[in-house]
Amino acid sequence: MTPAAASQPGATPTATPTAAPAFDRSHTDDLIAYLQSSPSPFHAVASAAERLEKAGFRQVEETAAWDAAPGGRYLIRGGALIAWYVPESATPATGFRIVGAHTDSPNLRVKPIPDTGADGWRQVAVEIYGGVPLNTWLDRDLGLSGRLALRDGSVVLVQLDEPLLRVPQLAIHLDRSVNDALTLDRQRHLTPIWGLGEVDEGSLIRYVADAAGVDAADVVGWDLMVHDVQPPSYLGRDRELLAAPRLDNLLSVHAGTAALVAAASGELEHIAVLAAFDHEENGSESDTGAQGPLLGTVMDRSVFARGGTLEDRARALAATVCLSSDMGHAVHPNYSERHEPGHHPMPNGGPILKVNVNNRYATNATGRAVFAAACERAGVPWQTFVSNNSVPCGTTIGPITAARLGIATVDCGVAALSMHSARELCGADDPFLLAGALKAFLES
Repeated sequence: MTPAAASQPGATPTATPTAAPAFDRSHTDDLIAYLQSSPSPFHAVASAAERLEKAGFRQVEETAAWDAAPGGRYLIRGGALIAWYVPESATPATGFRIVGAHTDSPNLRVKPIPDTGADGWRQVAVEIYGGVPLNTWLDRDLGLSGRLALRDGSVVLVQLDEPLLRVPQLAIHLDRSVNDALTLDRQRHLTPIWGLGEVDEGSLIRYVADAAGVDAADVVGWDLMVHDVQPPSYLGRDRELLAAPRLDNLLSVHAGTAALVAAASGELEHIAVLAAFDHEENGSESDTGAQGPLLGTVMDRSVFARGGTLEDRARALAATVCLSSDMGHAVHPNYSERHEPGHHPMPNGGPILKVNVNNRYATNATGRAVFAAACERAGVPWQTFVSNNSVPCGTTIGPITAARLGIATVDCGVAALSMHSARELCGADDPFLLAGALKAFLES
């Protein structure tokens, strides 16, 4: 991918974006297809793996021995994917260039005993996953996706893109104060309906199993979640915006995958890596999250497969840089007082560098230089995000990765509105610009 000519790459704290150039939207079209095929973290890694396979990457199993041959590899563990490309010039002490992202998004997830109901309505019991703006899930047509674990140990992905469920809002006639203060009880008010009649225990899993082509009696576990079935779409008079679910953070997973595939076709000085973790939205503390050992184990095994020693491993980590890519906040025109007055990132202004001196983001001065250099090489404009001092700052896998592995880490992303909503909004050109910057970083 070759991004279009850049504006100035952000010499001031926030670069003022010019009018969005007329980019080829094929990258964003492919992102839309990726979002449609990835309603759950398990589908997100499967869809990314399909793109990697087409580019010549091959899957490796964690239980198998790894060889030292150059080329592209990837592994899947649940909702996480680690992919890497070893150039022919790599030695045991060669450093890594890592693009980090996460596959999960806030949503509603099905409980272990899912069938419930009241007053003649059949409902599905759900648990709230991550930081969900609850009202964004009201009155939406919802499908189901995730995975089924079978008695023989196999796992089957399931994706039901049909309007099966709905969380109905209370009519205004029954709550005249709703426009003054909407209060939703997480237990009582977020239970979706999916039919009429008495509670029929086992009916949901029977329905899902039948759709997946398996016997419900063989299903012994599930990780299921709801998703909005409204497809992503370009938005606005000039179609310069993208409205879609799960932009946080599948936009970065998709951009990282595209960047890795493109970088692998050229000459690399480092080992290029994509690390797409699960469970970022609830703290990353899992075997597939950034708090776990997965990425470090992959890096160690890569070093040792090439005949490396502990000394080589230490040298490789010292030469490693991670670019943690996650969505950030565009200035909101209706709530501009919530933003830092001197830093107003805009859609289609290019990727944002995320800064927080309290290490909620991992960026420091040397990291800024790394990011700026990548954007300059790619010809990509960029912006800076920092929070208003009166508004608490979120965080990412960036600080976790830096602390977990002791490697230099930088936080970046794309500016968006409605983060964590069932449907988010960003500039339609920014996914392409981010992918260009990530490619240049992997090639550095």
